[in-house]
Amino acid sequence: MAFVNWLKRHLVVIAGLITLGYLLLPNVIVTVFSFNKPKGRFNYEWQQFSLDAWKQPCGVADMCGSLSISLRIAALATIGATVLGTMIAFALVRYRFRARGAVNSLIFLPMAMPEVVMAASLLTLFLNLGAQLGFWTILIAHIMFCLSFVVVAVKARVMSMDPRLEEAARDLYASPAQTFLRVTLPIAAPGIAAGALLSFALSFDDFIITNFNAGSTVTFPMFVWGSAQRGTPVQINVIGTTMFLVAVLLVLTSMVIGNRRNKQKA
Repeated sequence: MAFVNWLKRHLVVIAGLITLGYLLLPNVIVTVFSFNKPKGRFNYEWQQFSLDAWKQPCGVADMCGSLSISLRIAALATIGATVLGTMIAFALVRYRFRARGAVNSLIFLPMAMPEVVMAASLLTLFLNLGAQLGFWTILIAHIMFCLSFVVVAVKARVMSMDPRLEEAARDLYASPAQTFLRVTLPIAAPGIAAGALLSFALSFDDFIITNFNAGSTVTFPMFVWGSAQRGTPVQINVIGTTMFLVAVLLVLTSMVIGNRRNKQKA
């Protein structure tokens, strides 16, 4: 009876931990197999512990080149989508203009639309413009589909802002630029950061839209897909594990910084 009562009290926590474990299980498998030394071409069965892949992460031809392309595209797409998305979010929240409702609705279309439809549409656009498919067409495509996610994240943050804080800054003779840089931007920063991180993850991970608009350019997801047809090198697991650890480190760092700020305010 005591166990049943304990289970009822902690049921939500237990369910959350099970769900989290289920979500993280693929990452654990990828990490474990990054230390494998397969006998054949496919890294699907555990054979022998080895650090060879970690010592030579670029031991596979063109893998680090494709990784570099993905990182550059993700970084540039993040910057472009974050700047444009932030401006659009502020315009939608702070200003009233014609077709504002239509713009609000159109912002959600890339999020609701199947990726293959958007990929085909962008490919048609580039072909009609006579653009050469490659790095720049991938970048433009990534900015376009990441833009909606940034707008939604920043818009939610801006809508929750207290306008009286900006009014107080103006009453204290702050210029519009000072008000924006010292009051508005710091308050909106968490939403902007969330949109930027989401954009980077979506851009780095994208395959469908990239595959349609890449031409002869090979990004890391495309390299992984191509390698899976011939045999998956262990170095792919190494890169995946590294990206996962970097993401976890960023989250932990942001949590520590947030806790310190809360303690300082208290």
